[in-house]
Amino acid sequence: MSAAERFQPDLLIERACEQADSDDFGDNDGWREGLALLCDGLVSEARLNDLGIEIATLDVVNPMVNRLQIMKWRKENPEVATQPISRPVFIVGQPRTGTTILFDLLAQDPGFRPPLTWEVDHPHPLPRPETYDSDPRIAETQASIEMSEQIVPGLLAFHPMGALVGQECVRITAGQFCSMIFSVQYRLPTYYKWLLYKADHHPAYSYHRKFLQHLQSGVPGGACSWLLKSPAHLWQLDALVAEYPDAVIVQTHRDPLNVISSISALTHHLRRLASDDSSITDCAGQSCEEIVVGLERGMRLRDSEALASQKFVDVQFADFIRDPFATIRALYAELGRELTPVAEARMRDFLAAHPGDGGGSRYTWADTGLDAGVVRERVREYQERFGVPDEPLK
Repeated sequence: MSAAERFQPDLLIERACEQADSDDFGDNDGWREGLALLCDGLVSEARLNDLGIEIATLDVVNPMVNRLQIMKWRKENPEVATQPISRPVFIVGQPRTGTTILFDLLAQDPGFRPPLTWEVDHPHPLPRPETYDSDPRIAETQASIEMSEQIVPGLLAFHPMGALVGQECVRITAGQFCSMIFSVQYRLPTYYKWLLYKADHHPAYSYHRKFLQHLQSGVPGGACSWLLKSPAHLWQLDALVAEYPDAVIVQTHRDPLNVISSISALTHHLRRLASDDSSITDCAGQSCEEIVVGLERGMRLRDSEALASQKFVDVQFADFIRDPFATIRALYAELGRELTPVAEARMRDFLAAHPGDGGGSRYTWADTGLDAGVVRERVREYQERFGVPDEPLK
């Protein structure tokens, strides 16, 4: 079956409804616009190979199945909708600025509740406390991740993943089909332009809250704060704050040029899962536009009246890499939280087991095909505002 036949929205919706044994997607129908654009792009722009068609089909159907099952659970258990999400902590910032390792380290603190990869990918049946560490879906999710590494060796070195580590919010907002996860994993120029300039992201954050309420209705986390992460939030701070007005936002900062070359290489590696026709220069054009727009928009939103009273904490990538625990202690002081000996010990154990390799051999600025002087000029205002130093280009 061709891509044009496979990616017909009505057929994919029908398939999801059959799998979920439900046709109730909730009150908001805005997800259909994103789905239609995504399907068009997967047919006409993504350059999918045969394996890519299979992978992309699952990437479209699975979020719909999850959404249907979550809405069904909420309808059967209306008290779920009344559960608060209090003072969540969101880690935002450009991609490749230490957001993942910072997220993973903070997630070692028992006082935080990160959404784990396996429960984000498989939220139904509802995760339960007594099987939270032994649920068979953990092994299923891990096997899928390891299969990706077999198809594209080195992928996990670029972006470490695991069933039992925290998952990014873009995997959650995929259920609204208003998510950067699609335009990073697949070549989708029309979809990413829509996402960047035209899409209404407020319904995606509304669905995000429903997803968290669903997870905590099974594994509450007690008095824990939700710990959440995605660079994509930087582009939509107003929509985030509209949904979570008491959120604390931690923004990481790094020289945007090395960010662009790194995320371009990562995007290229991700797309190789599904396409035989990808290039770093193609990825770099998209990444550069997104990074520049994100930084400009983020500064403008942080200056807006809507975010005037919002709690922001800024973290410098260079400081964090040089002395992670000095940065973490300063962050905890800003958050008004205690870094307990138990939490710090767990963080140190995690860091020792996941030292990273710096990533320097995996990407260079020359690979992007971009003019460093032109890009530097476009991000200079951001760097001056937040005191972000130039780094040697790799």
